[in-house]
Amino acid sequence: MRRATVLGAGVAGLCVAAELAARGCEVTVRDPSPTPGPHGCSWWAGGMLAPFCEGESAEEPVVRLGRGAADWWARQGVQVERQGTLVLALGRDRRELDRFARRVPQAERLDADGVAALEPDLAGRFDRGLLVRGEAHLDPRAALIQLRARLEGEGVRFLAGSERPEGQVFDCRGLAARDRLPDLRGVKGEMAVLRSAEIRLARPVRLLHPRHPLYVVPRAGGLFMLGATQIESDDRRRSVRAALELLSAAYALHPAFGEAELVEHGADARPAFPDNLPRLRRQGDAILVNGLFRHGFLLAPALAAQAVQAAFDDARPELMDADHD
Repeated sequence: MRRATVLGAGVAGLCVAAELAARGCEVTVRDPSPTPGPHGCSWWAGGMLAPFCEGESAEEPVVRLGRGAADWWARQGVQVERQGTLVLALGRDRRELDRFARRVPQAERLDADGVAALEPDLAGRFDRGLLVRGEAHLDPRAALIQLRARLEGEGVRFLAGSERPEGQVFDCRGLAARDRLPDLRGVKGEMAVLRSAEIRLARPVRLLHPRHPLYVVPRAGGLFMLGATQIESDDRRRSVRAALELLSAAYALHPAFGEAELVEHGADARPAFPDNLPRLRRQGDAILVNGLFRHGFLLAPALAAQAVQAAFDDARPELMDADHD
């Protein structure tokens, strides 16, 4: 049986561990805090599996490789909601809808009745919108907890610390791996979690704005994840400015959010390379798996599969960085 050690228990590390376990490997995951929680940026993710919408600003591999994410997570036993994505804009920002539609050919135009049919609680508030079918979302925290429990049931060991790795090493430490990846940078994101019994949404809603775009992702129990700011910084402090931007945009989407309970306001820094694309690098006995940027749950399955392929199939997958092999 092949042995492997995964460094890092965030979404990248758990996905690599799942791919290794599927090949019958003996897997150990090491992390200073191996239990999922607010100590890592995966905990603060939105959970949108929206490759087409991401294609509005991301490179082509994000769209192509992200298409299989919803099926991958469903195969792990994670609940995946497949309701598509609703894209809206306030009256003064209608041109943003046209720009988005040009960049996302999968987007279908909706009139006011179409928006109301999809989301009755938004009836009368928007006279047009876009629907992007074939997209999904999940609860990232539930997904992390469930995947970890499933892996433990399959014999994967979770240990604190990073000492004495055994077998093939997969370094999935995110920003902590800058000791080996000097071109990795942090991109700060801030998110808020609200609770409201006055509004219901069936799918993620993206509210377009030239400076302060917002996404709202519904979760169980009347919870909504609001995100996300994007700042070139490693700073993990929560800011008043970001809170105002998020909450003001949510209020513009629906005034009921003005009376919602503010459950959480969090911040973290996401690991990214200069081109915002993930990649694999081989250094000594380790394969470095990093740079997921804001596409953690969307691209981690594909990145993990390619990492395991690079280790055991004598292959150079698409995301392997040839310059550092």
